[in-house]
Amino acid sequence: MLEQKKQAEVDLLREGKKHSIVRILETAPGFGPIRAARLVPIVVTPHRFRTKRQFWSYCGLGIVTRSSSDWMQTADGGWIKARVPQTRGLSRQFNHVLKSIFKGAATTVITQHNKDPIHARYERLLDGGTKPMLAKLSLARMIAATVLRMWKDEEEYEPGRGGLPTKTREG
Repeated sequence: MLEQKKQAEVDLLREGKKHSIVRILETAPGFGPIRAARLVPIVVTPHRFRTKRQFWSYCGLGIVTRSSSDWMQTADGGWIKARVPQTRGLSRQFNHVLKSIFKGAATTVITQHNKDPIHARYERLLDGGTKPMLAKLSLARMIAATVLRMWKDEEEYEPGRGGLPTKTREG
């Protein structure tokens, strides 16, 4: 099995080198040639996603609120709007490989990239009282948004931006 795994990695890297976008995506925080080569055939084109939120949902990083009824009947027979639905976690329908790619990239940034601005964002979240798993999710979402923007603009990662795109198209 180990030989097959090594051969699969070699084949994946060889196929990844055929696409110029893989070299650009390798520069993303927490990414390398393997993660970039796994990402490209799954997503195919970043233009499938108009906003980063659509991409997050596809990757399993989108936060969901579920509501079955927004109105309640009062004792006198009238109707009033029920309280606002609370968040219920992450989306259930998603691409499991993409979620593992971005959560793995977040783990890599947390453990190995101490000087990256995205890691500094993680530290600020922890200092602000955010639970480590939620801070890691925020990091994964930031990396996913960064990768989507890099892919759409075909630009390499710039740490000076702090992982955030300078121009926004969605407001």
